[in-house]
Amino acid sequence: MSAELSYASKRETPRLSKSRFVAGVQCLKRLYWQVYQPELAGEIDEGQEARFEQGHEVGALARTAFPGGVLVDSNVSDLEAALKRTAALIDDPAVPAIFEATIRRSSVLVRVDILERRPRNRWRLIEVKSSVETKEHYIYDVAIQHHVVQGSGLNISSACLMHLNRDYVYDGQSYDPHGLFIIEDLTRGVRRLGSDLPRLLRAQQQALARNEPPNVEAGPQCHDPYECEFFGQCNPALPETHISVLPRLSEQRKQDLLGLGVNLIKQIPDDFPLTELQARVCTAVKTDRPWTSRTLAKELSRLTFPLYFMDFESLYPAIPRYAGMWPYSHIPFQWSVHRQLELGALSEPFEFLADDDNDPRQAFISSLIKALGNRGRIVVYNSTFESQRLRDLAGWLPQYAGKIDKIQDRLWDLWPFVKRHVYHPQFRGSFSLKAVLPALVDLSYEGMEVSHGDQAGLAWDRMIRGGVDASERQRLKLALLAYCCQDTLGMVRILEHLKTLTVRSQARGRTS
Repeated sequence: MSAELSYASKRETPRLSKSRFVAGVQCLKRLYWQVYQPELAGEIDEGQEARFEQGHEVGALARTAFPGGVLVDSNVSDLEAALKRTAALIDDPAVPAIFEATIRRSSVLVRVDILERRPRNRWRLIEVKSSVETKEHYIYDVAIQHHVVQGSGLNISSACLMHLNRDYVYDGQSYDPHGLFIIEDLTRGVRRLGSDLPRLLRAQQQALARNEPPNVEAGPQCHDPYECEFFGQCNPALPETHISVLPRLSEQRKQDLLGLGVNLIKQIPDDFPLTELQARVCTAVKTDRPWTSRTLAKELSRLTFPLYFMDFESLYPAIPRYAGMWPYSHIPFQWSVHRQLELGALSEPFEFLADDDNDPRQAFISSLIKALGNRGRIVVYNSTFESQRLRDLAGWLPQYAGKIDKIQDRLWDLWPFVKRHVYHPQFRGSFSLKAVLPALVDLSYEGMEVSHGDQAGLAWDRMIRGGVDASERQRLKLALLAYCCQDTLGMVRILEHLKTLTVRSQARGRTS
């Protein structure tokens, strides 16, 4: 075994790791701040923490594909012990695989997700990801590990990526790791990149040798392939009427405007080429008045009572939970429906929320069918989501497929309607319900414990699986019910507001 696998202590500061190297490939300034000023990073939110935990769950399940493998304790505070333990396991031919193998080469340290022993004293290096595909930037994760491990004396037969299989269908009994995961051989790409690794490492080490962060301008690397945790340091908040608010403004058009010295929408010349939607936004901002289309009243008149306003919430875990599901299947766990028989006459909300960890799908759809009746448009906001969830349910529960098809035929999407007919300066370029609602009807999600969809999924997961006490479960349940109800009530209020606008417009027309 090479002496470079030795666990002898070395004074190497700062040390590069797999995660630091990948950060440095994205941006040298990100690497510098990670090492020297991590306190500048934005706070890790609940969603990020959930993704980290999900990654750990996926990694643990991936290990079951290698029975007899041994996990190295990756306690950061005892690095030397991890290096020593790894070296001992490498020397033990009875160990078929090592998990979190800790190896150091020069000033670079890596922990390999899976290091599998192969015939003729060779090894297969495997990086585990919780995605359902191989992404281009993953090659750097694998390449730096290959560089360190092979350079430390081990013979690497192949360097691979292990990711979830989108076609795997869970039987509801036990997970088959050989079906749940796909192992892709990236050796050829790793070797092609290998010749460039010394240059990348030198650039990172030179950046870390500086007394101040490298001078890197903000750009696409701030959010590609990941949103940088230091995004706010390089991208200060922009004015509410900055040109970046214009929907789908191309980078070329943005640069053209900046080249003219234009930063704010109000400064855009009247003859500057814009799309119809961008021109509409520009007009509303310049006049500081809401814009409504001339055909709003005509289009609204086609929407007759009764109306049902519907919203779903779902959780999409990497590892499928119930029979028939696949990685990242959406578990529909909650719906809210408001029924309106005439303008101003609103029913109490109908609602469903699964309150345990049993499969909620049948109870979800059977109760929804009952609440929606047999006639009347069903108003949703961005129908793609609800429509896909209904299709999933029809596939899982074919006995409801006919009734689900009838629900699909009744869907009416408020989102494109608003986009075609209304713009308010306070939308700030967004047509999401979270932006439209407070601008049009002074109803918002501010101060609510659950205030967006991903947060709802995490709250539900915590409620049913988090081991919380009865009072915490009740608190989470009320927060979820309030949030989903706010979505459907919000759609009611938006339509009422738009109908009021048309009545006022028609009254002004008769007066004139």
